[in-house]
Amino acid sequence: MHDQDIFDVTIIGGGPAGMYAAFYAGMREMKVKLIEGKHQLGGFLHTYSDKTIWDVGGLPPMKCAKLIDWLVQQAGTFEPGFVFNQTVDTFSRLNNGVIVLQTETGELHYTRSVIIAIGRGVAEVQKLDINTAHDYERSNLHYTVQNLERFAGKKVLISGGGNSAVDWALELAERASSVTVVHRQDSFRAMEYNVSQMKSKVDVRVPCHIEGLYGNGERIHQVGIVNSSTGETTRLEVDEVIVSHGYTSHVSNLAGCGLELHEGMIGMNQLAETNVPGIFTAGDCATREGKVRLIAGAFNDAVVAVNSAKMYLEPSAAGMAYVSSHNELFREKNRALEHEQT
Repeated sequence: MHDQDIFDVTIIGGGPAGMYAAFYAGMREMKVKLIEGKHQLGGFLHTYSDKTIWDVGGLPPMKCAKLIDWLVQQAGTFEPGFVFNQTVDTFSRLNNGVIVLQTETGELHYTRSVIIAIGRGVAEVQKLDINTAHDYERSNLHYTVQNLERFAGKKVLISGGGNSAVDWALELAERASSVTVVHRQDSFRAMEYNVSQMKSKVDVRVPCHIEGLYGNGERIHQVGIVNSSTGETTRLEVDEVIVSHGYTSHVSNLAGCGLELHEGMIGMNQLAETNVPGIFTAGDCATREGKVRLIAGAFNDAVVAVNSAKMYLEPSAAGMAYVSSHNELFREKNRALEHEQT
């Protein structure tokens, strides 16, 4: 191991928190590596890449895929090292304090600090608990939506009560011939404004759940739904069925390497510090009092984690980076942008 192989900070996870941490650590003139378990950056955002995102501060509504593109571009601003298709399983510490990260392939990565930003970890979709559901997964039973136009002019049934179910209902209300939403509970676990909009635009049936799928060949043609309060059963004609029952997350083995967990998430304090010195965390994998579970919250976590890592390495360092309008690192980049615009 040579000194050039040791990074100031290694970020584990390439979702919003990890990508923004890579950018911000560059602003702090840290030598940065980011390790992502899949072949691309974006993390869990890819599961709803065709959805419209409204709640990122200062940005107009846009498709999530576009937001991913911009975050990827920003993450590469200071040319960090990127490692793909590797999952960090364990870590240890050398006598000189250097942290050694080991992936499932046996490869070793050396770093002076770590930011864990693994999001929801290994997320497994919660599938419809009906024996015949698997038979239709290749045709018209969907657990995510990648192409909205597929549903244009169709009779669509959506099962679920979270933000994704409500968002899909709103997206498809303008495209599908009809949209019906069924949910087991009377209330929805989604933004109040969106729920109100959904109820005004689509057929909402609560408290109801799917009791059967009725097909003709490889496709579902009818869905049986039952009202949990009355026991009344109804069959609805459908062209497409979307099941949005959420995900079961399994935080990677890394979380168990001496890190304190709270309800399956990594505990952190207000400075994004874990119970292990030199290990910080950010994004959906982390929890603390007042934690904000939005993309904007992930960005804030990333900034706090990077600043804490910087001060862990250099106690005399400033508490945060200069804002970009005053940061000398952007002087040449600003000139390049001005040249492109002329």
